[in-house]
Amino acid sequence: MTSRTPIPEIVKKMVDDYAKGQLAEGVEFPLDNKITDTVRTIGFRHNVVAKWLDPLTTSDAVDAPRFGANCDFIAFFGDDWNADWESGAVNSSPMNAGSSRSGWVWVNHEYISNAYPTPESAPTGQHMTLARFLSKKGTLENDVTADVWDQADVDTYIEWHKKQVGGAWFRIVQDPLSLKWSVDPEAEGVARFDATSDTKVRVVGYNIQRIAQDDRGADLPENVVPGIAGDCSGGLSPWGTVVTAEENVQSYYGDLETAWSSSNRFKAGEGFDPGANVTLNVEPQSTDSQRFGRTSDVNKRRDRDNYGFLVEIDPTQDPSKFYNSANSGGDGLGHRKIGTMGRVRWENATFAVGADWKLIPNKPVVIYGANDRRSGRIYKFVSSQPYTPGMTRAQVRALLDDGDLYVAHFAGLDHQTGITLYDASNPTGGGIVPTVEAPGQGRWIKMSVTNTEDDAPNAPALGAGTKVGAALRDQNWNGIGGIPDENTLKAILFTACNKLGVAELNRPEDLEYNPKDPSGTPRVYVAFTNHTRPAANNQDGVMDENTPSRTDRDGSIFAMQEVSPFAPSDSKTFIYFRVWKGYTPASEEDAEPFAAGDPDNLAIGVNGEVFFGTDGNPGSTGRTRADAIYYLDLDPAHKEGAEGIVNPTYGQAFRFIASPGDSEATGPWFTPDQKTLFFNVQHPGSNYVESPSTWPQERTRPAILPRTIPVLKDGE
Repeated sequence: MTSRTPIPEIVKKMVDDYAKGQLAEGVEFPLDNKITDTVRTIGFRHNVVAKWLDPLTTSDAVDAPRFGANCDFIAFFGDDWNADWESGAVNSSPMNAGSSRSGWVWVNHEYISNAYPTPESAPTGQHMTLARFLSKKGTLENDVTADVWDQADVDTYIEWHKKQVGGAWFRIVQDPLSLKWSVDPEAEGVARFDATSDTKVRVVGYNIQRIAQDDRGADLPENVVPGIAGDCSGGLSPWGTVVTAEENVQSYYGDLETAWSSSNRFKAGEGFDPGANVTLNVEPQSTDSQRFGRTSDVNKRRDRDNYGFLVEIDPTQDPSKFYNSANSGGDGLGHRKIGTMGRVRWENATFAVGADWKLIPNKPVVIYGANDRRSGRIYKFVSSQPYTPGMTRAQVRALLDDGDLYVAHFAGLDHQTGITLYDASNPTGGGIVPTVEAPGQGRWIKMSVTNTEDDAPNAPALGAGTKVGAALRDQNWNGIGGIPDENTLKAILFTACNKLGVAELNRPEDLEYNPKDPSGTPRVYVAFTNHTRPAANNQDGVMDENTPSRTDRDGSIFAMQEVSPFAPSDSKTFIYFRVWKGYTPASEEDAEPFAAGDPDNLAIGVNGEVFFGTDGNPGSTGRTRADAIYYLDLDPAHKEGAEGIVNPTYGQAFRFIASPGDSEATGPWFTPDQKTLFFNVQHPGSNYVESPSTWPQERTRPAILPRTIPVLKDGE
């Protein structure tokens, strides 16, 4: 959506009017909480920039670059954003520099919804859309609607399925009169990064167990792997690379951490049992439950430890160009998986920066990331060496080759809720909400088998004074086998955190570092989406099969503030507190304009404003909520009792964009001048039986719609 005035300023003015009781009569703000099959805004213009299967160049050939499926993260690079990089030294950041009228965008493509074809069943929903497209192009010659598919046709389909995920890199331009954005098909450098071996990525800081092969069976160079997959959200580095997060990779070739049920119960016999060191099975699974591993072509099955990383994409380089570090005499170009941060179901990454959105000078590089699973954790990477002004891009990138990884332990968190502080005087009362006045106290724990400084969180219950390294190596600690070395530790971070008793969180999704927070102090904002299943450990951090299911259906947003907020690399502790809590109306008929839930992607305006999108599909909430983009009011002038305030709005979320039914509102991203907000409409109508969305197309027979799913959109 686009405006001739910065969008945050318009929204903030309307919030201020609402708070003071001065909103013009008849103005719908916040937007009504209703489900529709269209995009609604508070008056902005909007247009679809690209949708699934749209060509991104002038070619309409089946193998030409096309917009992928189910888009998530967006990053915009305004033209000439790095024009002030003298002699190659890193300077301006793409966050707030460059053109706001033309530029390049990166968009993640996470997965395809609904059922894929098998030898005994036809595809449905989005998978049928792809099958029909391939049939129309002559790539598939079978009857794609039939319930019997030859394995050869299934294999062909899998190969093209791989091409729909990953990420797209293309140029867009804005019409100066209509303000509409469109793809520039003539641009040179358009590329698709996907799950085939056409995309090659080097893993740095973690050693994969076996040499990987390309799609023809030829060995790849050491620690180079084929493709990226499960790309959910991500981050934009201050030096102009994209970090894309590989999330649910267990669905492609199999899970590496097989010892945990979906309810966080430990499963024996999976190589994690006590009494011995953990043993990992990286062999790809080939059952029909694996989207890619089920291919009959053994050359195209991948080891499980090839995926599950934060991936740094060098977008101007060819997808086949894997990273060669300047530390090893390389050119510092190409793509890498950041093995120094280990493997989890990564949601995103965010960088600690100064108020100018540049790296903090003379300090180590700091990256935060979140593991989006029930009981997942938040991590912080601190490079071993500092960034110093004058460094080239290759030198800055080399800083990520080595460093320390920390996990956030939210000490005192109530294990029954995951969002309140434990109240020992009333242990079943639901806990105490952490506030900025009375926050929770957290600490960063170094994840290393040689850590002799930090006590394991569950040491008071299992062995007072036991250090993290000793607990990890112990073959019986907390009923889990020993983790003998750093490489094994990085492969199974979720298990390692359970072993240590690190506080379990309610699906931490997006994290965003806010260097210009309204409080005046830099903070990290965290979207906790929800958690309605048990925790693995009890309040003491000890594994317990009787832990109750959590009841957080609606999620919340927290803030973390480092003890050294302007130098987060120096911080070993932090405070945490809640800034917003989601809720669901009792029924569709209830007039609940501020009802929202399941926060997912966050966005920070250049002046520190906090925005978020939601992922609470109406099917999970009885159609009582619309997924949308929200502005979170953190202006203390709007608190109750403040002068002139009629309707206190501090801590309220204002819906100013609503997405079509049964879709996520993902990837919000502003242009540098804040006059355009891009966001993705992911999987509208994915429940294609109960919510047969046809947006943005109009069709008379939605039941057989080809289901072209829209994605990147901008507003007024």
